Amino acid sequence: MPELKSEYALSAEQINSFRERGHILLHGVASPEEVAAYRPLLRHAVEQFNTEKRALEQRDTYGKAFLQIVNLWERDAEVRRFTLARRFAKIAADLMGVDGVRIYHDQALFKEPGGGPTPWHQDHYYWPLETEHMITMWMPVVPVSAEMGPPRFASGSHRLGFLGDLPISDQSEEELSRLIAERGFSIHLDDAFQPGDATFHDSWTLHSTPGNSTSVMREAMTIIYHEMNARLVEPDSASRRADLERWFPGLKPGDVAASPLNPIVYAKSIE
Repeated sequence: MPELKSEYALSAEQINSFRERGHILLHGVASPEEVAAYRPLLRHAVEQFNTEKRALEQRDTYGKAFLQIVNLWERDAEVRRFTLARRFAKIAADLMGVDGVRIYHDQALFKEPGGGPTPWHQDHYYWPLETEHMITMWMPVVPVSAEMGPPRFASGSHRLGFLGDLPISDQSEEELSRLIAERGFSIHLDDAFQPGDATFHDSWTLHSTPGNSTSVMREAMTIIYHEMNARLVEPDSASRRADLERWFPGLKPGDVAASPLNPIVYAKSIE
């Protein structure tokens, strides 16, 4: 299997654009050959570990948005090579301007044909870490058009920080859509992705996706990274308590967020 170790060079303009807007699209982060090698493994893992058996019409808004299978790297040795790839991790570190990053978790997000939109939300709402340096990579492993539901971002919204108790829901869609309009944020939606292209977005950046109006599954893998010395905070919501227990076993608020589930995947000091 491809090791995904080689470097993807970022320009100063790309780094500055990410920090200004809170998101960026990078083309060819993985090559067609690399994606072709990993896609069957990702599909197999999703089919094996997916527990959602209800028809779309029987689910709520969150359930209609995507099939979500989390931390595949724990359960599949070949997916582990993909999730822990040095290339992806170094991009994350370089965009954030930190010396190293750990894995928070991975998740396959497959949006089914006819799948619903993902409401506007902030990722960091769910994460019990005391740091401004968290980032998500979203990479499709199939061609994705605007009709298939790629991510869209409210450019510059990461500067607002925490925006309240708004988990992904119809309420978050309503309230955050109104805020985006009131603040005049521009909404950025790329309309065509090739397999191996990738978006990276800041943990506070407001983002959503349209529904998948095609007959094709939107297959995408996400990897979340945090700065390697980030510390845990006291959870202030049920979602954050659940994340603390699941992703940081044996740790408590104040500890460095460094359980066995959070290996360092890139650090300048060990290059």
